[in-house]
Amino acid sequence: MSQKTKIDFIYLSEPDMIEAGVTDMPSCVDTMEEMFALLYHGDYRMAGPNSDSHGAMITFPDESPFPNMPKPTADRRLMAMPAYLGGNFQTSGVKWYGSNIANRDKGLPRSILTFILNDIDTGAPLAFMSANLLSAYRTGAIPGVGARHLARKDAKVIGLLGPGVMGKTTVAAFIAACPDVDTVKVKGRGQASLDNFVVWLKESYPQVTTIDVVDSVEDVVRGSDLVTYCNSGEVGNPDTYPVVKREWVKPGAFLAMPASCRLDDGMEQGDVRKVLDNTGLYEAWFEEVPKPAHHVIPLVGVRCMDMVAEGKLSKASLEDLGKIVAGEAPARQNDEEIIILSVGGMPVEDVAWATVVYRNAIEKGIGVPLNLWNVPVLR
Repeated sequence: MSQKTKIDFIYLSEPDMIEAGVTDMPSCVDTMEEMFALLYHGDYRMAGPNSDSHGAMITFPDESPFPNMPKPTADRRLMAMPAYLGGNFQTSGVKWYGSNIANRDKGLPRSILTFILNDIDTGAPLAFMSANLLSAYRTGAIPGVGARHLARKDAKVIGLLGPGVMGKTTVAAFIAACPDVDTVKVKGRGQASLDNFVVWLKESYPQVTTIDVVDSVEDVVRGSDLVTYCNSGEVGNPDTYPVVKREWVKPGAFLAMPASCRLDDGMEQGDVRKVLDNTGLYEAWFEEVPKPAHHVIPLVGVRCMDMVAEGKLSKASLEDLGKIVAGEAPARQNDEEIIILSVGGMPVEDVAWATVVYRNAIEKGIGVPLNLWNVPVLR
């Protein structure tokens, strides 16, 4: 056996991932901040002709001659999300994304995710890992990076629509960035998810002394320093997406939107700063989907792309979070400006956080070693 040809990797289950630090939100926010600087300087690659694609998704027809072919029901997704990240990471990987909203009826999460981390030189696997927590924490961390640079330093009140997994991780990241937070207002659809969220919040963040369960989206937004919509729902008709109205928004508020959202005319005006987590991601999406793109992808940043195409917005007015993190564009400039961040989710985020968690696991001896081969049969 040649040691040069032997390839081992590790398997990390969800409990292994937790032991290796996947739920360490302050560390995740730091990691995402490092990733954004690399993103701005171009030391990364994703899929697609502009290297900024979200990934490649299998879609299903409304009608099929094959009775066993899945129907395109709500949140039915099968997607591969590959990326490479340079800097101190120097790794590549792919998240395989399976999703179906009907999973909840089976006691399963809507999405079931796995991730393969690869050596960038040989392409050999380094780790195969459970990725639901990986994905949830890296997604939540992005609003935390945004808040670190764009929220008021004295922010105290969070307004949250959607108290599920994404809601929890976004609140965790907001608090990591704004430690003076002492109030959370939350709106949800089901009592069970609200009760679960309240228990989690009390256990995790005892400094939050006021928890208000509110009845409307307006109540979520009014008076909040930090606002996030983490709801799920069907796409297609923007009139059904939860709206943000300018009259609701407190001067100096920071809004981070990783889910469906619609802006009223006031919020679409030029004096509301519009920041994208990666401009190229939205340009790639806009090329890939039918128009208006916001009917297909319900994110604020996609609506901004439609507005550029419609002549309602100049592309130059859209700001890039990576440029702000890199110190080459202004962060918050005064206590009155309203700033909204569109959070689209990128596979480079998965690669960044997976690399950190993998290195923690190796250092601590966590995970199950697996062998690919000692000597490959074909070479």
